[in-house]
Amino acid sequence: MSLPASPVAPPEAPPQDPSSLPPGPSLLDRYREVRGFTLELTRGLAPEDQVVQSMEDVSPTKWHLAHTSWFWEVFVLEPHLEGYQALDPEYHFLFNSYYVQAGERHCRAQRGWLSRPTVAQVLDYRAHVDRGMNELLAGPTEGDLRELVELGLNHEQQHQELILTDLKHVFGVNPLRPAFRPGSPGPAGHAAHLAAPAAPAAPGPGPRLAPLGFVTFDGGVHEIGLPHAGRLPSPEASFSYDNEGPVHRRFIEPFALADRLVTNAEYLAFLDDGGYRRPELWMSAGWAARLAHGWTEPFYWEERDSQWWSFTLGGMRPLHPDEPVVHLTWYEADAYARWAGARLPREDEWEMAARAALAAGVPLDGNLADAGRFHPAPAPPHADPGGAGARTGAGTPGPATLRQLFGDCWEWTSSDYAAYPGYRPAPGAVGEYNGKFMTGQYVLRGGSCATSRSHLRITYRNFFPPDAAWQFTGLRLARD
Repeated sequence: MSLPASPVAPPEAPPQDPSSLPPGPSLLDRYREVRGFTLELTRGLAPEDQVVQSMEDVSPTKWHLAHTSWFWEVFVLEPHLEGYQALDPEYHFLFNSYYVQAGERHCRAQRGWLSRPTVAQVLDYRAHVDRGMNELLAGPTEGDLRELVELGLNHEQQHQELILTDLKHVFGVNPLRPAFRPGSPGPAGHAAHLAAPAAPAAPGPGPRLAPLGFVTFDGGVHEIGLPHAGRLPSPEASFSYDNEGPVHRRFIEPFALADRLVTNAEYLAFLDDGGYRRPELWMSAGWAARLAHGWTEPFYWEERDSQWWSFTLGGMRPLHPDEPVVHLTWYEADAYARWAGARLPREDEWEMAARAALAAGVPLDGNLADAGRFHPAPAPPHADPGGAGARTGAGTPGPATLRQLFGDCWEWTSSDYAAYPGYRPAPGAVGEYNGKFMTGQYVLRGGSCATSRSHLRITYRNFFPPDAAWQFTGLRLARD
């Protein structure tokens, strides 16, 4: 096989106002933190764990470690660090993902065929790239270079989430159902948050979640998205992908949004009511997919001796009724919403509600990767009765009563993944990051238990095809 070695022109990053970038740790400190967290996720893994590709959508952990290093090498180091030499030019072919303008690529479905380079060699590659980035970031980093580094940090955080979800699939299809992280919490520092995935507690006789409530929102014209100039709504949003803008206006009809995510117990009622046997609840394509794939319950659910269990990154656990249902396809989420007499929210409704919640004091935080649980958690209780925005027996729910907006699981919306008005992808290979996938997929909002806090913002638009279930995907109901 002849491996191409064509050079890649430096890509132009989506424009952003450097003055909008927050003070705090230097880019070098943040680079080291993000790269260190990636390696922390591999702590305790055997080399054999890191080479398995359990389906086409899943990439081996070893590939994620190498691809993120390839990204830094090709888009940052080679154009910007004078004298930088690639450790192995053949890695350009092996670890390019889908950047056509960056050269030829190894077949995605065959990433699990790569026994070489070994895990140790890939770690050497990461160390080689880290030495180059340490040298580069020790100097001035302004303008296009800073924007590319911000993009690279967020790109690596996306692959941290994929490492977790891909490993969950690798372990989940193993008949032994091994746990990802048994044992004690990790070492000090950022990794101290990485405890073993928490085992869901037994429900017990204590209080259960209150019935699902809804928060109403008036209609009107609202701004959605972010301007490319970086005039962001909060200091946390120092970065955004190009698909989150331009800012534009949407007319939104009055609607109501559920105050928390749908739980396992609520979804189990749909299953017990024959939800997987009733075609009238499903989209035609969804019913065809259900039949073709034999779906009879959510992914990772398993019935043992008349009791439901689910596979988690901590191993097999009895299904906790109050935890959010997770690993749903869009088709399943849509069918459940129809059965419940509701619907999935549109992405502009979700963003409008999230903005209102932040303005009402809801923190942009939740059960995220930083907590180290790596599994959805039951919704927290509402604010104390009588508090600002709290729901009391006689009061009216408001934006402050919305829970689980951020973290736990990505929330399916009914919105097709499409360009906002005026959207133009950046020129060069980086312009392939989002724009060319704007077909046949649905938008998800809110982040998950595998998303890092510094990676999240209210305008973040994740996207997957409607039959995907290996990500931490769930749902929140909406009503007209």
